[in-house]
Amino acid sequence: MAALEPGLVEIVREFLAAHRLLRHVTERYRSGALAFAEVGALVGDDERSVLFRLKEKSHALFRGERGEGAIGATALFDLAVGSLFHEGMKFRENFYQRSVYGPKVQALRRAAVRDDSGLLPEFEKLLAAAAMRIDESLQELDTLRVQTTAQFRVLLAAHAHDGVLARVLVARGDEVAETLGCSIDALFGELYGDPAAAWSCAGRSFLASGFFVEAAAALREAEQRGRKKGDEARLRAYAQGMSAYLEGRYERAVADLLAWLEASPTPLSASERPLARQAAAALARVGALAGAGSAEAAAAALGLERLRTLEPSVVPALAGLPIRRGSA
Repeated sequence: MAALEPGLVEIVREFLAAHRLLRHVTERYRSGALAFAEVGALVGDDERSVLFRLKEKSHALFRGERGEGAIGATALFDLAVGSLFHEGMKFRENFYQRSVYGPKVQALRRAAVRDDSGLLPEFEKLLAAAAMRIDESLQELDTLRVQTTAQFRVLLAAHAHDGVLARVLVARGDEVAETLGCSIDALFGELYGDPAAAWSCAGRSFLASGFFVEAAAALREAEQRGRKKGDEARLRAYAQGMSAYLEGRYERAVADLLAWLEASPTPLSASERPLARQAAAALARVGALAGAGSAEAAAAALGLERLRTLEPSVVPALAGLPIRRGSA
C-alpha cells in the first residue's frame, strides 16, 4: 500500500484541477465566452492538458505491475478517468471545428467566393453537425464528471489511511470537500471516523518522514479537535524535541524528548523504534554540542538511560547515526 502513496497524491492533485477546469469550461461555453485555448488546458494529447496528465498517472498507477488485474475502486476510477479524457477529446475536436473553421467559412460566404465544387454548403453541414456533437459531448462530460467524482470519493475512502494521502487531505481539505459537495468535517468524518483522526494520521506520517515541525502542528490540531484517546500529546513532544534539537535549542530538545520517554510504554512499538534510534542519536550528541558539564548534557544522559530501559537495542552503536529530517 505504501508504494501507492506518491501516485495517489499526484492523482488527487490532478483530479482536483481537472474537476475545477471541467466546471470552468462548461460555464464558459454556455455563456458563449469559451476560447479554444481554455479547452487546450483541459484536454489535449500531451502533458499541457490536465485530463491527459490525470489519465496517464491513473493508468500508470492502476494498470501497471502493481495494479494489473485490479478490481474495485481503483479499476473503476481508472476507467472513469479514461472515459472523461476520450469524451473531452471529442468535445475538443468538435469545438475546434466550430471555433476555427466556422469563422473561415462565414468569411468566405461574405466574400462571395466562387464555389463550383459545392464545398461551402458541405462545410456548413459539417459545422452544424459539429455544433450538435459539442452539446452532446458537453452533456456527457457533465455526467461523467459527476460519476467520476463519486468514484473519486470511493477511492479516497479505500486509501484514506495511507499517511501521505492523509497529509494532502488535511492540507487541501477545503478544496476536496468543495469538490465532493460536503463540509470538511463531514469529509473527515466519512473517511476517518472523526476530523481529529484525519489530523492524527497526517501527523504520524509527517513524523515518520522526519517533518518534525509539520508533525507537531498536525498532532496539536488533532488534540484541539478532541483526540484524547491516542498518543498525540506524547508524539507531539517527540516531534517538538527533535525539531528543537535540529535548531540547536538543546534545553528544550532534551526536555521534550524526556517528556516523550516518560510517557512511552515499555517496550516501544515497532513503529516507534526508528523514532527511538533518532532520539538516542540526538541525546548522545547533546553533551558534545551543549558542553560536557552542562545541565542539558546531564539530562540527556538520563534520557539515554531511560531509552536503555525502554528499548536496549536502540542505544548501542550511536556514533555517526544520522538524524532523519524531512525536506520539501
